[in-house]
Amino acid sequence: MNEDELRAGLRGEMASLTPPPPLSTAATLGVARRANVRHRAVWASVGTAAVVLAVTGFAAVATPDGRVYQPAGHGPPVAPDASGDTAKPWPTGPDGRPQEDRTARAGTKYDQGIQLLRETVAIVPTGYSAPDDPPNPPDGQMTLRTQQAQFEATVDGVDKWSYLTSVAVAQGERTGRVIVEVQEAGTRELPTEPCALAQTFWGMQGECQVETVGAAQVGVVVRPGRDDRLDQWSAYRHPDGVVVYVAQGKKLDELRPELTKLPFSVPQLATLAIDERFHLK
Repeated sequence: MNEDELRAGLRGEMASLTPPPPLSTAATLGVARRANVRHRAVWASVGTAAVVLAVTGFAAVATPDGRVYQPAGHGPPVAPDASGDTAKPWPTGPDGRPQEDRTARAGTKYDQGIQLLRETVAIVPTGYSAPDDPPNPPDGQMTLRTQQAQFEATVDGVDKWSYLTSVAVAQGERTGRVIVEVQEAGTRELPTEPCALAQTFWGMQGECQVETVGAAQVGVVVRPGRDDRLDQWSAYRHPDGVVVYVAQGKKLDELRPELTKLPFSVPQLATLAIDERFHLK
């Protein structure tokens, strides 16, 4: 299994936190040489059937057909050079040092991720609430709000990023979720046809229809296939190449009863995909 296959789905299931699995020893030693700080144990792990990771509430999972979906977080290790250090470090953070992994934890990209989270909370419709996480959440409980800015690749000398946020949406004791994902232009090759684009979201399939919003054509999966982690999602490619996905699900996790009704109608979900608030550049 190569990096392209791991990154094909980009994101895995938003699941309860589990102890993170090991990273590559070589990659960790490279980071240690740069930062000269490492206080956690490192184990080597190799597998081709399935990979499971947990990073800030995101987990990679293998679906029944064998595809593996990679969450944001520690990406595939960079090959070491002759000195044993990484030949190509992660992007430089605001402190002038390379990041420890794909995730931005400060700086402009991090701020973009925070802004995406704010805008996602702002779209929660009347009649629903967007509960925030308690100061000390119970162990193993899924995060109610989360965001991530992730470095994807360097294309023609330019770093490309994606952004992902998940917000719990509650109505009484019932809880679902809304997810927004944004990919910068040129992050990876994606189809232009609206429904084909929608089918690329997490590699999921389903019954899709094209919704017209003004002059825009938006692909909306209105009913998932056998992979039913989410109930509906829309996808839109802006003229400048930025791609936006907006998804909704009746269920957040196994600990809470699910919503009886999705927060948005299909036309509303399509309209949100073209909303300029999610058009990160």
